Amino acid sequence: MTPTDDPGAAAARGADRALRAAARHSAGRTAAVFGCSLAAACAALAEPAVLGHCLDLLLRRDPAATRWALLCAVLTLTEVLLDATTTRLTGSVDARSAAWLRRRGLTALLRTAPHHAQRHAPGEVSARLTAHAAGAGTVPAAVARTATALLPPLGGLAALFLVDVWTGVALLVGLPLLALLLGTFARASGASVGRYQEVQLAMAGCLAEALAGARTIAAAGTAEREAARVLAHLPELGREGRRMWRIYGAATARTGTLMPLLLYVVIGVGGLRLAAGALGLGGLLAAVRYAGLAAGIGAVTGQLAVVVRGRAAARRTAALLDLPELSQGERRQAPAGPGALELRGVRVERAGRAVLHDVDLRIPGGATTAVVGRSGSGKTLLAAVAGRLTACDAGQVLLDGTPLEELTAGALRREVGHAFERPALFGDSVGAAIAFGAPPEPGPDAVQAAARAAGADAFVRRLPDGYRTPLDEAPMSGGELQRLGLARAFCHAGRLLVLDDATSSLDTVTARQVERALAHGVRAGTRLVVTHRASTAARADLVVWLEGGRVRATGTHAGLWRDPAYRAVFGAGGEAAGERADGPTTWEAAR
Repeated sequence: MTPTDDPGAAAARGADRALRAAARHSAGRTAAVFGCSLAAACAALAEPAVLGHCLDLLLRRDPAATRWALLCAVLTLTEVLLDATTTRLTGSVDARSAAWLRRRGLTALLRTAPHHAQRHAPGEVSARLTAHAAGAGTVPAAVARTATALLPPLGGLAALFLVDVWTGVALLVGLPLLALLLGTFARASGASVGRYQEVQLAMAGCLAEALAGARTIAAAGTAEREAARVLAHLPELGREGRRMWRIYGAATARTGTLMPLLLYVVIGVGGLRLAAGALGLGGLLAAVRYAGLAAGIGAVTGQLAVVVRGRAAARRTAALLDLPELSQGERRQAPAGPGALELRGVRVERAGRAVLHDVDLRIPGGATTAVVGRSGSGKTLLAAVAGRLTACDAGQVLLDGTPLEELTAGALRREVGHAFERPALFGDSVGAAIAFGAPPEPGPDAVQAAARAAGADAFVRRLPDGYRTPLDEAPMSGGELQRLGLARAFCHAGRLLVLDDATSSLDTVTARQVERALAHGVRAGTRLVVTHRASTAARADLVVWLEGGRVRATGTHAGLWRDPAYRAVFGAGGEAAGERADGPTTWEAAR
């Protein structure tokens, strides 16, 4: 999008692209909807002429009337069957289109860098992938039906002129007013539906926040206040909803009033033409039926409303589809090596501001490196860049001389493992949660060994079904959750293991056990450990000290400890840790 582009217009173009892609996904069924609707419209257009001619034959007692009556029955039955088929196909296209939009939206969320996904609150994401995707999914079939819905009114008007010019003129007089009503409805309802859906998203976001913080709300005794906060949007939602339906109701009422009036005018003119002998009884019947078809242009309002609401919903869902994908390479395997990590001139920007500034680092293969610094210094972002959870805006990250962006996603995740401060667990059971990750799938022995290394085996065995215990039946403390996250990382440890404050909730004894496991019990490789603990930094081979997004210094903890500013990074606990600064400086000492 260029700086001069209107964000609203850009969003509309993105939504239309998504809808066209969804239509292509069900192109066959959408074409069938169009074909059946078109055939039904043709049958509806043929029916008045056949019926009028049949009436004239019956009045003349012509033997051919029987064949024409049979043709009328066939046309009527065909129209009914085609309408039923169209309805069935429409449901199928709606479901497939919504499923495609949801799948693409979810895929885009999972393939983008985490900071891009976090632009959208969980409640908003849920609303975009459920209600809004369902609304957007109705557009392809609705467009096909709207296009064919215009055929009976326009064809009926043309046929009316063929039957009798004056009856056609009588109906034509009121059509400009009808077109004005439909255009006004499309513009007004589009803006109203957009505002209604925006309020929906805001309300869903507040609800998701409240559910995520349910324990905090209960502990603070603020349930009523939070309920009021979530429901604060309800009056606005009600106003926008009432406004939306008032617009729709007004348009329906106006067209519903205008079209019968026009129909009565046609009947009156037709009666005069019948009395004057310029029109037969069969012709009058055909004229009345064609006028009814032409009057059906008001029914296009309903289909138009579906398209308008669906396009507005598509703008919400398309915001997920437009998330930038974290690019991956094509190399399926990195050259063998000990896991030497190198950052060359790495620069990362957020909201137009540099958060990491031209970082240059060389970490030897097999070394354990602690990353320390005050809050906001860029530690977590450095860890994310080092493991390519996010891309850098400038510079390169190399593992054993291979740029990470050249590796496929599978190769990257086999070589680089992560553990986080607040891990999310996936799987049907505790054991499956530990095994969760890129293939190859670890066996039960490997899962249990990883749990032992993370200090999780003991409490897992105390669960009702041990490693087979369902996750929702395994209540865990923050420390136990971290241990399972570490176990998962250990289970898939490659040549680089990134621990982003992953031991912050562990007690000292368990943390020491994890350090021993990293030194001896987990596959050998390079460790990058983001930490706030001076004791952890003291046992690392190398310390990287970040400040303001820049590397202020690197070295051993003992050497850096001489700098008062470095000691201040660890706060009041620094002095106690400082007593160990001249002690063991490698993770081998954790033995």
